Amino acid sequence: MDIEAIYQYCLTLPFAEESFPFDKETLVFKVFGKMFALLDLQSGKYINLKCDPETAEIYRITYKAIVPGYHMNKRHWNTIYIDHDLPDEFIREMIFNSYQLVVKSLPKKYRELCGIN
Repeated sequence: MDIEAIYQYCLTLPFAEESFPFDKETLVFKVFGKMFALLDLQSGKYINLKCDPETAEIYRITYKAIVPGYHMNKRHWNTIYIDHDLPDEFIREMIFNSYQLVVKSLPKKYRELCGIN
């Protein structure tokens, strides 16, 4: 999956917004002000995604392309190297799971707007 496809997919998620709060190379996707994805535009090789800690550990053991989150809380974030052989559908699933984790932490009115309880 290339960065353009990831970019397009992230924007399909309800109320997803893009910004550059850190620098010109790190595109951040947020939902109601909370980050769910960080995409490295300079190299175009990785994305940081939030993940349930137990699942994050399983992914890191199972896939060489998934490591603890670069510059993030290593317990809750993974860095996914998209230039490896991970299936596109699996990357989309991880993005959606990251989005869901963030939305589930939001107040009820925002969860309802996003269609997630």
